[in-house]
Amino acid sequence: MGLLTSLITSLLGISSANSAEPTVTVMSRNIYLGADVGVALALIPNMPAAAQFMWDQVNKNDFSKRSVSLAKEIQSYKPDVIGLQEATIWYCKKNAWSKKTEVFNFTDQLLQALDGDYVLAEKKGITAFNPGYSINPIPFLTIVKDPSRFQKLFGQDSAACGFQIGDALAIKKSLANQVLKVGNTEYEASYSIVPTLMTIYRGYTWADIQIAGVPVRFITTHLESIWDENKVPNAAKQATQLITDLKDTNMPLVVIGDFNSDPRDPRPANAANPGLQPTASEECPAGDSKCNAYRLMRDAGFNDAGPDASDPTTYTWGMNALLTGPDPDRLKSAQGMGNEYGFTDRLDYIFTKNGVDVSTSQIIGYKAPYATDHAGVFAEFTILSTLAGQSAPLPEHKPFPISFWQWVGIALLLLIFWKIKKRFAK
Repeated sequence: MGLLTSLITSLLGISSANSAEPTVTVMSRNIYLGADVGVALALIPNMPAAAQFMWDQVNKNDFSKRSVSLAKEIQSYKPDVIGLQEATIWYCKKNAWSKKTEVFNFTDQLLQALDGDYVLAEKKGITAFNPGYSINPIPFLTIVKDPSRFQKLFGQDSAACGFQIGDALAIKKSLANQVLKVGNTEYEASYSIVPTLMTIYRGYTWADIQIAGVPVRFITTHLESIWDENKVPNAAKQATQLITDLKDTNMPLVVIGDFNSDPRDPRPANAANPGLQPTASEECPAGDSKCNAYRLMRDAGFNDAGPDASDPTTYTWGMNALLTGPDPDRLKSAQGMGNEYGFTDRLDYIFTKNGVDVSTSQIIGYKAPYATDHAGVFAEFTILSTLAGQSAPLPEHKPFPISFWQWVGIALLLLIFWKIKKRFAK
C-alpha cells in the first residue's frame, strides 16, 4: 500500500511531506522581441530606418535557434506553468491592400520546440494570450528589405512590417483539462511614443487551474519600461490597477512577470543606474513606493518568491541586443554592483498571495549562451488546500480603439511621405 500511495501522490503533484498540500512549479521568462527598441525609437521620425534596424536585428537574433535553447531550459526544469512576456508575432504586408502575413510567431515556435509537451491555457474558446502593444505594418513608413525571405512570400524584395507583443500562459499538456477559467485584460495607463499615432498598451492574461484539485489563479504580465522624468512611471500605475483588479481574488494566487521595477527605484541622481531606471524627482522621491511597481506589490501583501531581490546576484536584466553578452561599460558596472555576468537590474518576479508558500526559488538563464536578454525566475510552491475555492473572474478592460483622428493622422503622414518620395525619385 505504501508504494501505491506514493505513486498516486506523485501523479497528483501532492507534496510527500503533507498529502493535503499540493505543489506547483512556475517559471517566468521574458523571451525578447528580438531587437533594441530604444535604438529604433531614437531613429524616429525616420520610420523606414527604425523598421529596417529592428528587422535586421530580429533576423540576427534568429528565434528558430533561440527557441531550441529556451525549450531545453524548460525541459530541464519542467515547470507546470510558464509566464511568458514579449511573446511576439512579426507581420508583413506586400502592399497597402493586402492582408497581414505572419512571418514569425515566437509563441508557436517555442511550443513546437517543446514537442507538444506544453500548450497555452485555454477554456471556452478563450486562450491565455493577451496581445500587448503593436506597431502595425504601414506601407511606405515601415518598409523593410529582405529579398531572400520576401521573394518567397511576396515575389518582391521589400514589404511593410510590424509586430505585436503579448503575454502568454503556457502549461503542461497534462494540465490542459484542469483549466477552469481564462481571461485577458488591458491596463488603462498607456504610453504615447508618437502622439496620436503610436501608443504602447500593456495588459495581462490569467487562468484558473486546478492543481491536484485546488483552484489556483495564475497571471502573467509585462509592465511599461518607458518612464518620464518627474512623473509616476506607468509601471507603477499599471501595478496599482493590477492590485485593484485582484482585490477580490481569495483563492491561491501566483503573479508572474516582467515588472520593469527594481527595489532601488526611483534612484538618487548619484546612484549607479546603467539600466536607466527611474530616477528621483519632486514627484517621485528616492525609494517612494507610489513610483515603484515592486514596492506597491509588496505593500499590497504580495510575497516575493525570491531569490532576494536586493542581492545583486539575482539581477535579471540585461544582455546586449544581439545576445552576445553585456557591453564592456555595462559589465564593469554590474561587476561593481556584485553581479559578475553583466546584469544590473532586477525586473522579473513571481509574486504570491492567499496561502501559496515558496519552497525553493532560483534565477535561471544568467549564463551564456543567451536565448533572451533577461534572466528568468523558477520557483516551487506549496498550495495550502485549506484556501481552496474559486473567485469571480477578473475585471475586463478593453484596449483603447484607434480613433478617427488617429486614422486621419496616419493617412496624412503617409501622404506626406509619398510626396517626398515621389519628389526625390525625379
